[in-house]
Amino acid sequence: MTPEITDSHCHLDFPDFEGQLPVIVKRAADAGVTRMVTICTKLRLEPQVRAIAEAHAPVFYAAGTHPMSAADEPLATTDELIALARHPKFVGIGETGLDYHYTSDSAEIQKQSLRVHIAAARETGLPLIIHARAADDDMASILTDEYKQGAYTCVMHCFSSSRDLARAALDIGFYLSMSGIAAFPKSQELRDIFAAAPMDRILVETDAPYLAPPPHRGKRNEPAFTAHTARKGAETMGVDYATFAAHTQKNFDRLFAKAAAYTVAA
Repeated sequence: MTPEITDSHCHLDFPDFEGQLPVIVKRAADAGVTRMVTICTKLRLEPQVRAIAEAHAPVFYAAGTHPMSAADEPLATTDELIALARHPKFVGIGETGLDYHYTSDSAEIQKQSLRVHIAAARETGLPLIIHARAADDDMASILTDEYKQGAYTCVMHCFSSSRDLARAALDIGFYLSMSGIAAFPKSQELRDIFAAAPMDRILVETDAPYLAPPPHRGKRNEPAFTAHTARKGAETMGVDYATFAAHTQKNFDRLFAKAAAYTVAA
């Protein structure tokens, strides 16, 4: 039996997958990836992303405004996000966050957008899905300050930031998600961060179609390739693959409780 895992973050609405989703979902299942969460990064595209989740049993979805689009898209409202969350397969708020690598000029609107998403996560009880790049200090400060104002849950998606941000997130009780970056040969420092984290706070993902892990690096990523990252994760944590896979499943079910309940109900 192939151990079951979940791709906690992918983008199945991107043009890279057009007309191929039944095959993509089948390949994922063959690799043991029995669930996936596809992420809407611009709220005006939510209907298309929702339709993908509705059409494919293993697919759930989340929606938010990506920080790199925060200046170009209408500012989301908490009520808007709460309304979307009523859908039975809507399981997370985001992705949202801060990205100063390419879009530092929109830092203030990114912060404003992030706080709206945090409020929605707090209100709905759904996990916040965070994108963080080149903004570690502001990210740690906002997440911590907002948590003091009212608890919420959160995953640091595609975590590839500093040890300090990892520690700040873990100290609050948040989760770190391991992407294909953690499997790159030159990512030992990142693997060391994951190795030092509690195994009950780690998820796995692809961020497909980006960041394909070896042996597919440089090619289009897809949910089936989560298995390659998870195998590197098992090696990093010093456990066998089945054990690591089981931990990531329990972690996903705990954090994405709505998805877990939907699966059980089905």
